[in-house]
Amino acid sequence: MEKIIERRVSKRTMGFEAPIYTRSDKPLGELLIQVQPEDLLKFGLIPEFIGRLPVVATLDELTEDDFIRILTAPKNALVRQYQKYFDFEKVSLDFTEGALRAIAQEAIRRRTGARGLRSILEEIMLDTMYELPSRTDIQSCLITEEVVTKRQQPDLLYKQAS
Repeated sequence: MEKIIERRVSKRTMGFEAPIYTRSDKPLGELLIQVQPEDLLKFGLIPEFIGRLPVVATLDELTEDDFIRILTAPKNALVRQYQKYFDFEKVSLDFTEGALRAIAQEAIRRRTGARGLRSILEEIMLDTMYELPSRTDIQSCLITEEVVTKRQQPDLLYKQAS
């Protein structure tokens, strides 16, 4: 009988044995969804401003898959913009799945959101885009995970000499 009682007590989540959660354990979106107008007042916003806010809305943090969709899905997606820049020089530009994931992970690490994706791509592509107009022997450019994580040069495929 004592063993049964001990098991029940050890599985409780209240009291001294309860797990302790910190703010960093919960995603920011879960914390912000609980914001009330009184919290905004305590934060320092003036009541006249709070009264003009009919609804307090929060957004969930973007996931890695969300960043990849932002990079590739819209009509004016960043990947498509860079592919168009390369098309002007008659060079095809491709990204591997690993490269897109690495770009998304970098944006998550920097905590810059979707707007930070452009700066990450610019860092990766700057040297290649600078050299590209003066080179006529390049047929295609492949951006791999190593290009993003280790800042290696992209894989270039050269045109066949005729």
